Amino acid sequence: MAVRNPLEIHAAFQKAFNAGDLDGLAALYEKDAVLVADAARTVIGHSAIREAYQGYLAMKPRMTLETVAAFESDGLALLHGRWSLTGTGPDGVEIQMTGRNSEVVRRQPDGTWLFNIDNPFTPE
Repeated sequence: MAVRNPLEIHAAFQKAFNAGDLDGLAALYEKDAVLVADAARTVIGHSAIREAYQGYLAMKPRMTLETVAAFESDGLALLHGRWSLTGTGPDGVEIQMTGRNSEVVRRQPDGTWLFNIDNPFTPE
């Protein structure tokens, strides 16, 4: 899904995530994008981002993602949001997570927007 407005990227992410679409998730990131994969680990690039999301998608998760603020200037946008996720852990126990997210997205030469930096674990 081509994102033509930075305010649409959270909806595109939620749709791909809930569909378990690993290719769709990776396509929302620049080639050398940075993802905070968990509180102690940052990964760079499509391959590492795909690998980071494989574990989450294995839980067959359902996510809701809400944009709470957006600021745009000269081809960059800073987004803030909040999310909640439910899924099933490897032991069969239901998992519930919530958090806040902050991202930098950048307009590409074709006019679409992609994540450049994604931190789904923004401190409260």
